[in-house]
Amino acid sequence: MTKSTGITWAAASARRLERQFLARRARTGTPVADVAAAMLGVHAQVLSAAELSVGLRADGVTRTDVRDALWPTAPLAPPAPALVKTHGPRGTVHLLPARDLPMWCAALPAIPAGPAAFPTDVRLTGEQTGQVVAAIADALDGTFLTVDELGEEVVARTGPWAGDLVMPAFQTMWPRWRQVLHRAGQCGALSFGPNRGRRVTYTRPPRFTPLPPEEASRLLVRRYLYAYGPATPQHFARWLAAPPGWAKARYAELAAAGEIEEVRFEGAPAWVAAGDTAFPDAPERDELLRGVRLLPYFDAYVVAAQPRELLFPGAAYRRALAGGQAGNFPVLLVDGVAAGVWHQRRRGRRTTVTVEPLARLTARQERELADCVERVGAVLEAAAELVIGEVTVGAHA
Repeated sequence: MTKSTGITWAAASARRLERQFLARRARTGTPVADVAAAMLGVHAQVLSAAELSVGLRADGVTRTDVRDALWPTAPLAPPAPALVKTHGPRGTVHLLPARDLPMWCAALPAIPAGPAAFPTDVRLTGEQTGQVVAAIADALDGTFLTVDELGEEVVARTGPWAGDLVMPAFQTMWPRWRQVLHRAGQCGALSFGPNRGRRVTYTRPPRFTPLPPEEASRLLVRRYLYAYGPATPQHFARWLAAPPGWAKARYAELAAAGEIEEVRFEGAPAWVAAGDTAFPDAPERDELLRGVRLLPYFDAYVVAAQPRELLFPGAAYRRALAGGQAGNFPVLLVDGVAAGVWHQRRRGRRTTVTVEPLARLTARQERELADCVERVGAVLEAAAELVIGEVTVGAHA
């Protein structure tokens, strides 16, 4: 049923910021996995950016706390990790709470694949894909391997066809089996281990039982709407890089079951989880929105919050997006909307944070910005210096 009272962008943003721990940071002692869960995963293609995404949302958390949650150490038997670094939404590397793997590793493989990226003579068959994923899981059980070491184990467990150098990549050729590396992560067969020097390692995440795929997909929709609603099926599809028709069908199923409901959002239909229709009114709304915030590369909020043209108004749409794609620049938020970009350059134990606002900041906002920069330094365990000026670094690839 469509609600008679419409939901405004400001009200939706205020609730999203609060639920993302961006209006008020999580209290000291809040597990980092709880913060990652609230974000629905932390984009971790750049690990320092992921550490900032978590640390800027939680009092007292530093990059060491995030790494300890990923790769705990103990004199005898280390505890199971609270976070897992693996391939998540859109096939990109994310930090996911280990407790949520039963949902993620059932929902993500259920998303229909797009057009084949490789010609027939390069692609793996369905049977071969299953063999490679099983071989990866078996090879990584209880150990950490580099990609070359893993490749040797996969070929030994499957056959020489898996090692054929047929994939063009970075002016070289990769073996055939690597085309399903991200799928192995999404299935729960593979996760990232700590680097061995400069080399990436992989391991197998803690054992778990995946949810039934349909149940996992429906749960993912509801959790997405809790974190980022109101949102349309198109918004959900864009966030997951999923086919719009598939996303629309999932919404229709949940609506028919009474698990989500339609509302008016900025005058257009959108959806929220059933019964989750309370949004802050002024002055609480304004208090939640007010303030200056720094969000790093590919922060979950700027990637998932829609409509994008309202989050990136005016000049911000041109300056802080890369061809309409969010996340390629670290973003300055002012009162809940993108209002500039920033970049940090570390040298030893010091880091210089250059912020380029798109409009003049007030004295209060400059003080808040200085506090944000100090917090960036604390998370990265470095002394931070603020410079207000032009950011000359281009978009991240």
